[in-house]
Amino acid sequence: SQALSAVVIGSYKIPAWYMSPYPQELVQRETIFICEFCLQYFATANQLTRHALRPHRFHPPHPPGAEIYRAGNLAVWEVDGAVEKVYCQNLCLLSKLFLSTKTLYTDVEPFWFYVLTEWTEHGARIVGYFSKEKQSFLNYNLSCIMTLPQHQRKGYGKLMIEFSYLLSIREGVPGSPEKPLSDLGLLSYRSYWREAIVRYLHERKNSSHVSVRDMSETTGILDTDLISTLQYLGFIKQWRSQYVIL
Repeated sequence: SQALSAVVIGSYKIPAWYMSPYPQELVQRETIFICEFCLQYFATANQLTRHALRPHRFHPPHPPGAEIYRAGNLAVWEVDGAVEKVYCQNLCLLSKLFLSTKTLYTDVEPFWFYVLTEWTEHGARIVGYFSKEKQSFLNYNLSCIMTLPQHQRKGYGKLMIEFSYLLSIREGVPGSPEKPLSDLGLLSYRSYWREAIVRYLHERKNSSHVSVRDMSETTGILDTDLISTLQYLGFIKQWRSQYVIL
């Protein structure tokens, strides 16, 4: 039997990196076809074409939920996993094709999904997303993050990381990505943390008082992540059980 090796979404045919628990009759096919707006999956191109010809739930087509950010042709949609269960399960199935870490795909109700899209003449097509627990006792502000392969290396990953911290600032609770981070994830975050720290210090270059607590409240980044990054950069030293920013 054939194993699923590619997915067609929009005008792109993308190799699948990992297996995803799509229905058995689809997984046995070499290619599956996905609507880039509602993420419904189909066994044939004809089925997808018929689907595309029907009126979409939204006009112009876009993800469910509220559009909470727009800059140029980019938009972020806040989708409640308890309200839009099928869409969020389809999103998790799609992301599993490109993520080695095991992602939940049935238990979506406890999560918010933040879907990044590009507006085109046809509608708002997905380029990536991140998920976040509605209630995290460990102050996690991001559970899972994925940029579709055809949209990688455009800075979208960093944009979504930054957005997760803007949500933390809005909530007044500094946050951190869910652990453990992959090697690639740690590199991405360390790069973002470094930029946020440098920006914070630059904005306060004439200030005599700089503290990790204020830095955390201003950037939305958890203090332990700031301290580990400051140590990594050589900006901080421990002195008499206190951390001193150099």
